[in-house]
Amino acid sequence: MDPKGRTQVFHVKPTVRKILVTNADRKSELHTDESGLYVEVGKEFAAHKTVKHGWNQSGHYVGKDGQTTNAVENFFGNFKRSMKGTYRFCGEQHLQRYLNEFAFRHNHRTKLGFTDGERTAAALKGIEGKRPTYRPTNEQVV
Repeated sequence: MDPKGRTQVFHVKPTVRKILVTNADRKSELHTDESGLYVEVGKEFAAHKTVKHGWNQSGHYVGKDGQTTNAVENFFGNFKRSMKGTYRFCGEQHLQRYLNEFAFRHNHRTKLGFTDGERTAAALKGIEGKRPTYRPTNEQVV
């Protein structure tokens, strides 16, 4: 809401579609929550299965064919807890950097067979050719 209490609404469906078709193989099954954002783009994939965010008879958040969104919810749960507990604040211009850091951690975790040494080597490989530089200040040196 703006200061006068008015609400602004933005249509993000084309953005969601673009992200999905750019990053996911259309021959794959798309597993999402029941949001209407995914209805049309879901038709472009081999299958689109949803998980209703409510308890079913077995007491779990599971779709009728056994699909879940637990992995992505776990990832973002960890991300949100770290942002609130460790980093405390993130400006929008830096959000993608934080997301990239957590994606790296997730994709190089011990459960996937990475050792501490391999993870360190992968992190150091990512800095090749990226020298930190500082813009000169406008201050006069006396």
